Amino acid sequence: MNAPEARPPLTVRVRTLAIALLALVVCVVAGLVLVVQLGVYDVAATHQHLAPVYKLLHHAMARSVQARADQAPPADLDEPSRVEQGAVLYQGHCLQCHGAPGVPPEPFALGLRPKPVNLVPAAREWTAGEIFWTIKHGIKMTGMPGWKYRMADADIWSVVGFVRAMAVLSPNEYAAMMRRLPEHRHPMMASGETASAARQARAEPAAAQLPTSLGSVAEGRLKIDAFLCATCHVIPGVVGAGFHVGPPLAGVGQRAFIAGVVPNQPENLVRFLLNPPAVAPGTAMPPLGLSEEDARDIAAFLYTLRTP
Repeated sequence: MNAPEARPPLTVRVRTLAIALLALVVCVVAGLVLVVQLGVYDVAATHQHLAPVYKLLHHAMARSVQARADQAPPADLDEPSRVEQGAVLYQGHCLQCHGAPGVPPEPFALGLRPKPVNLVPAAREWTAGEIFWTIKHGIKMTGMPGWKYRMADADIWSVVGFVRAMAVLSPNEYAAMMRRLPEHRHPMMASGETASAARQARAEPAAAQLPTSLGSVAEGRLKIDAFLCATCHVIPGVVGAGFHVGPPLAGVGQRAFIAGVVPNQPENLVRFLLNPPAVAPGTAMPPLGLSEEDARDIAAFLYTLRTP
């Protein structure tokens, strides 16, 4: 009978494991350095993050805010007077990037990366203290500024109060609130229509002239991201916040109706994308100033989403 093989001493095994782990760390670091030096990762704002990168950054941001947001809200946070004050401040400082019910962000916000999120889910899922901290301190490398040195804490809390109230407003209720604010009407409503609606009136062709043909699926995939669609809808293949402000778009290509009101046909989908309120009055989806080509490309991509 052969004698059992002697095992290496424990110290040798530990040393071997340590060397292997050190070699692994060196390889990982060297790989990261190589990726950085060769410019492998595409930093263009016109291309979305890889899904793992986006999820990691978003989780790190959320955990960072949660670890620091320890300030208790004032007792009158939801009082109408504070909410109205917050509405005025929101129009001047936040609307341009985040939009509002039925009101799109300004065109420059469409080119930001990461995309400015719709604030309805944040108002519902984040605590008042977390929203306050985010407004006060901002978020690095997102375009979200910190208002600490430009807005008093009391004013920031007013914005928090309005954001929380805005989360339950329909587009009509939001517009009515803006009209009630004396001398502080929504800056886009001064002429009786939103800026995006004015752009749409100039760009939208007559209904009879709308084409039934669709555009480029590849371009539509890029444009549905560029026009912030993934900040409100969960869209297969498009990296976004994962919030359900609007319905998820999986299976939209085979649904019977668009917005529950018109048959799901190419010409109707193009019309809806060009001017949602004209097709579905009361919808929270605002006109985004799409051109006809943009709408046809996005429609082409949407019709590839056939799996619920």
